[in-house]
Amino acid sequence: MGKHFINIGFGNIVQLDKIIGIVSPEAAPIKRRVQEAKDSGMAIDATCGRRTRAVLFMESGHLMLSALLPETIAGRAEGSLESEIMNKNNI
Repeated sequence: MGKHFINIGFGNIVQLDKIIGIVSPEAAPIKRRVQEAKDSGMAIDATCGRRTRAVLFMESGHLMLSALLPETIAGRAEGSLESEIMNKNNI
């Protein structure tokens, strides 16, 4: 797989193969992880001042905060992978 990027909202782009997981920020353990990441400088806020609706866990240990829902980001990732497969098969 080559380097593929997806838009996580407001023109912010991340490399698809560096994402470990995408979760909702509503659970208390995730809220704690986000606060710890902010305190240690490991949080990257890509919400542009909007409410955080998804937290992306990155390979590097950083947490990316997005204003898009996890389902939206996952759908974009899936679409990116499907287009790669179609391009490889010349469909």
